[in-house]
Amino acid sequence: MPPLRTALLQSSGQPGDVAANLKVLDEAAARAAATGARLLVAPELFLTGYAIGDDLARLAEPADGESAEAVAAIAVRHGLAVAYGYPERDGTAVYNAARLIGPDGTRLLNYRKTHLYGGFEAGAFTPGDRTVVQTELDGLRIGLIICYDVEFPENVRAHALAGTDLLLVPTALMHPAEIVAESVVPVRAFENQMYVAYANRTGPEGDFEFVGLSALAGPDGTARARAGRGEELVTGDVDPEFLTASREANPYLGDRRPGLYTSLI
Repeated sequence: MPPLRTALLQSSGQPGDVAANLKVLDEAAARAAATGARLLVAPELFLTGYAIGDDLARLAEPADGESAEAVAAIAVRHGLAVAYGYPERDGTAVYNAARLIGPDGTRLLNYRKTHLYGGFEAGAFTPGDRTVVQTELDGLRIGLIICYDVEFPENVRAHALAGTDLLLVPTALMHPAEIVAESVVPVRAFENQMYVAYANRTGPEGDFEFVGLSALAGPDGTARARAGRGEELVTGDVDPEFLTASREANPYLGDRRPGLYTSLI
């Protein structure tokens, strides 16, 4: 099975302008496809922007709304899967959500952020209640979580135990939490023996300063691709053969003793 070339879009787009952000996504998909990428991951709340106040609720859409149709067209046009963050409306509730659409336009995954960060998110969103969502892409098992979720080891371990090979993490990491991108994400990949694709926003937005540093981390704990602080598209390969060899050499999951950990829940 050949490696899955994965592209990370590090951008904050144009907050408040969905049409403009769909254009940015389309252009990034074209550039990613030109490198041979089969998957493009965009940041948290990429379609709308993050720090846009009440406009988040106004711009929220159903999981299969107009923007999902537009992203499906982008995926088909460029022949690659696209993961992106957006505010999802379901009845009266609004969720901080992420969607994965396949290269043929199929809606593969929808995930609602389970761990909301800070007063802003807690006031704007309803938390999701499903930790693990998965699908298959080019022979790999793909999982999806959002930003703060990856900082809870239980979330990523749940994906490891469910067999996730590549965990997608659209994110909006802010200063001064650079340690998450630089250290926590590679450690999560290592301790759970998976690849982690962490795609961040960048630059100032409202009261926030997003730090970039997007990364594709491998099961050996190294960054196979790493962005700087500005707008950037980076690519790296998710290698199934390397993943298999790494899992055979690393005994973490097999050496667990779950009976000792019942106090954790």
